[in-house]
Amino acid sequence: MTAPECTVFFLPGLGLDAAAAAPVAAALDDRFRVVPVELPGHGGAPDADDGSVDAQVDAALTKIQAHLQGERWLLCGHSMGGKVATRLAARALAGGVPVFGLMGVVLLAPSPPGPEPMPDEKREQMRSWIERGPIGEADARTFVHDNVGAPLSMADEDRLVASVRATSPLAWARWLEEGSLEDLREGIGALDLPCIVVAGDQDEALGAAAQPQLLSGVYPRARFRTLSSAGHLLSYERAGAVAEAIVDLWSEACLQAAAVPDAWARLIASERTVARARRALAARAVPDDPHYEPRVLDDPHLQLLREIAARLVPQPEGSTLDLAARVDATLATGGGDGWRPAGAPTDGEAYRRGLDVLRHVWPSESHAQDTLIAAVIAGEPVAGVTDPDGMRRWFEDVRFDLARVWLIHPASLARIGYSGFATGSADPATAGYASLAAGSRDDWEPAELGDDAARTRIGAPTE
Repeated sequence: MTAPECTVFFLPGLGLDAAAAAPVAAALDDRFRVVPVELPGHGGAPDADDGSVDAQVDAALTKIQAHLQGERWLLCGHSMGGKVATRLAARALAGGVPVFGLMGVVLLAPSPPGPEPMPDEKREQMRSWIERGPIGEADARTFVHDNVGAPLSMADEDRLVASVRATSPLAWARWLEEGSLEDLREGIGALDLPCIVVAGDQDEALGAAAQPQLLSGVYPRARFRTLSSAGHLLSYERAGAVAEAIVDLWSEACLQAAAVPDAWARLIASERTVARARRALAARAVPDDPHYEPRVLDDPHLQLLREIAARLVPQPEGSTLDLAARVDATLATGGGDGWRPAGAPTDGEAYRRGLDVLRHVWPSESHAQDTLIAAVIAGEPVAGVTDPDGMRRWFEDVRFDLARVWLIHPASLARIGYSGFATGSADPATAGYASLAAGSRDDWEPAELGDDAARTRIGAPTE
């Protein structure tokens, strides 16, 4: 049996236990491993120390760390679990927690990072259910009935009722009075992650009509899906549709992305890698947006730059980076080297001018493209290029930029065997190298370092 390609951590909603993940897991194929995360006060898990969302995130991270072995992973968060998933994703990308490899999120009728828009009368009704202790059967069944678009099977309804009744009254109250009202937007900002949001059209407060307004600013790459005649309890109501969203996200955004080998992912997640380095590597490992819209270049510029990148930085099939889009994003944020000769145009303008010139002389056949590139690099006269030396100097920047955005990706660092990102710890016990001798490696470095087969695979010389 082959190992799963992806681990999906499922974070259930208020009143739901880990069993809520089971219908989705059953609907997925063996490429996916589903790990349900029991949130505090649910399914027999102990209550958290406080009612904050971060306390729930801490509990979820403990579970995630225990199960991750360096593989790529997704978060699937439902309702309350959606808010927890968003905060968890933000913390993972910030690098301050020892995890790595988050590729995207699937959110099911999620509670937003801001205060949840629950009607006051609904909030008061749900508070009243725990005034005398744990939720009674009649109230638990009311909760289930109120949150589905159509009746469930009696077996599923009974499972849900039992789950709601087992929820800690403290956890229930804390969510209604604290967690659901917490505003995390400033600390989260915009998350550049692949995201699919699934919601039912019969969900009163967190349904399909509300989600774009609640989440678009947080997930600029989000795609929204409406499930007709569905309510709020989507993993039971529409497990197949939820599984389809997970498969689509994985296939579209993640399957072609450059994968970081497990040993290297574990090193990035370890205490040897400081938060600042982990943050940079996590951002670089996020899958490219297949619908990326250029911010400095225009579409023809971007397509030409992609063709140039394919000739200059060939990449393994099925494990590619959109180098041109990454260069455009770098230009948009002023992330170049900061050096320009006096009177020279800005980096962005130089790119636009240079690509405009090349666009008129760029051949369609790859061998002819290589010939043109060689002439430009040499500063030789090229028909249609009035300033060969200026083109040569600009193309040096292009070559540097494309090579740089490839090299700084953690998959590329693994491919060339560079582990220096894990040497900056302030703790002498985990800082630097013990040995810098040629052909040797420290015990903490991935075992493939120094292995002739691995070095041959990446094109490095062997002894």
